[in-house]
Amino acid sequence: MRLHRLDITAFGPFGGSQSVDFDDLSAAGLFLLHGPTGAGKTSVLDAVCYALYGSVPGARQSGQGMSLRSDHAAAGTRTEVRLELTVAGRRLEVTRQPPWERPKLRGRGTTVDKAQSLLREYDAGAGTWKDLSRSHQEIGEEITQLLGMSREQFCQVVLLPQGDFARFLRADAEARGKLLGRLFDTRRFAEVEKYLAERRRATEARVREGDAALLADAHRMQQAAGDTMELPELAPGEPGLADAVLGAAAVARSTARELLAVADSRLAAAESVHAAAERDLAGVRELDRLQRRFAEATERSRRLAERADAHRAAQERMERGRKAEAVAPALELRDAADAEHRRAADTEAQARALLPQDLADAGATGLAAAARRAAEELGGLDAARRAERRLAELTEERAGLDRQERADEEALHEAEAWLAGWEQTRDRLQARVEDAQEAATRAEQLAVQRDPARRRLAAARERDRLSHDTEETARRALDAAERAVEARAHWLDLKEQRLSGIAAELAADLTDGTPCAVCGATEHPAPARKIAGHVDREAEERALARYQEADERRADAERRLGAVREALAAATAEAGDAPTARLAEETEELERLYADARTAASGLHAAQEELRGTERERERRIAAQQQAAVRAASRVAHRERLETERAALEEELVRVRGTAGSVAARAAQLERRAALLTEAADAARNAEDTARRLKDADARLADAAFRAGFATPSEAAAALLTDDAHRELRRRLDAWDAEEAAVRA
Repeated sequence: MRLHRLDITAFGPFGGSQSVDFDDLSAAGLFLLHGPTGAGKTSVLDAVCYALYGSVPGARQSGQGMSLRSDHAAAGTRTEVRLELTVAGRRLEVTRQPPWERPKLRGRGTTVDKAQSLLREYDAGAGTWKDLSRSHQEIGEEITQLLGMSREQFCQVVLLPQGDFARFLRADAEARGKLLGRLFDTRRFAEVEKYLAERRRATEARVREGDAALLADAHRMQQAAGDTMELPELAPGEPGLADAVLGAAAVARSTARELLAVADSRLAAAESVHAAAERDLAGVRELDRLQRRFAEATERSRRLAERADAHRAAQERMERGRKAEAVAPALELRDAADAEHRRAADTEAQARALLPQDLADAGATGLAAAARRAAEELGGLDAARRAERRLAELTEERAGLDRQERADEEALHEAEAWLAGWEQTRDRLQARVEDAQEAATRAEQLAVQRDPARRRLAAARERDRLSHDTEETARRALDAAERAVEARAHWLDLKEQRLSGIAAELAADLTDGTPCAVCGATEHPAPARKIAGHVDREAEERALARYQEADERRADAERRLGAVREALAAATAEAGDAPTARLAEETEELERLYADARTAASGLHAAQEELRGTERERERRIAAQQQAAVRAASRVAHRERLETERAALEEELVRVRGTAGSVAARAAQLERRAALLTEAADAARNAEDTARRLKDADARLADAAFRAGFATPSEAAAALLTDDAHRELRRRLDAWDAEEAAVRA
């Protein structure tokens, strides 16, 4: 935060207007506010604090408001403090005016203006000041958020007024820690410390889990290694566990490698012996295989000679089948045409069975014409469907008009009942508003009286306390004076006794040949002697010191008595002669009246809002009455139009539906008739087409059989081989050829 300028008017000891340019003062670095007591040094700091927080620091916080006004200010000059500062990178201007008791503009007496505040921010781009807020609460919250300190913390840390810094130093560690933590934002360090502690605990947990897993693996290795591996006696998480386990594993690994080398050498010797035996066995097996192959070849040659006739018959069958394959497409085409013709004839018979008797023997052309006529009649039903839907809509519209009429009647009855009590409701709410406004005015007047009454009560209590202190201080001053008189008398007595015996004191220093300090004689035949109870110089000086101390205590007591009497006079002047109990009762009654007025005034906003809401409700209900009347008039004409249209639609539907119950039923009849006629016409045409294709297929089949060397198509069909028969015959021929080749080999 950096202060730029402070303007003070009628504030504290400053009766006029004063300006402090902090930019000029701080140009050389530090600057000092100094001056005699009462010059206004503290008032400058009070003005800064008041501009920021709306109150002054320390003990001067009591009696806020009109007590801040200078007693030297002119009657027409209003108290004002304006502070220009930069905080958090924003240049702000705060203006505050405390409550002001000023002369009335008309008539005699005074009136109190409320406190006012203004917060503005400088727009560097536009070069102008922009208003931010005029609310005391919003300005206080904004300043507190920007500075990061409340008023008490600002006074403790920044202003350090009237010894409050010592109180901050004497505060406990928790209070100082909270303040310093908020000033220097140490929360991030606490978060880091918390994060590191959680990280440490999580790491320790992971280390223990890792050690436990490592020990589990080590135990499994120990079970596999036997007695060659010894595990350390350490628990998970203890230092050195991993190194100990790794060392034991290394010893077990070395032992296992030695055992593996011995086993590998034994395995190599066994594999060498096994390879020699395998080679001998392979030679014997080859000789046996050749002998068996020769015996098998002799036997297979004999079996081939026995099946020679069957092989030639299979070759001839294969040749006839190859020739019949040329006729196979014509055979398949004829079979397909025949099957298609039979299916078309069946479909035609089924379709004609569903037709009316007058159309059962009609040809394909007649059936198609009848289907077109049914479709045309079906297309003409679209207008009837729309008419039927419109008739349903008319019925629904009429029902809606009936519902609307009932709703309007209910709304009219309700509005009339509500408006009947409007006058009483308005008078009641206006009375509430006026009572709350009177209470607010009363609260403002009582608020002005509260601070003087509190100050007078405090002065009366101070007067009573000082009255008792005056008596006690006077008694102490009298005792101190008596002790000072006694000490003086004692000192004078000792001084007189010393003067009486001064000759003996002087004679004590006489020596023969040395002149006497009194008579100058060098001979001293009968010098004076000290008697019992002689008072010397030291005794006199001690008595004098005690007298001086007592006199100083007397003077201090008299000064304290004067200060107490002066304070008592000031308190008496402030409180008057009224008893403290009566002032306390008056102050308590004033506070009670003020609290009652505030409570009554707090309902002003709610009463005004309720009154405005009730007035809006009245306007809404009147408008609803008017709208209901307009709708009622329009419904009569609407009903007449609906009745006319409904009668015309019903006449048209009776003509179109005929014997059917509805347009949809009539449309279903026509759709079914058209579908049956169309299906029958298609079936008749399809049967005629399939008959022609069957006749063509028979002619092509006879020609293909003659060309392939068969007398009739049935002979070609008998010679034709199926896929399975062809594969089986081909397999037998291939097996013969393979067997013959194997025998020759």
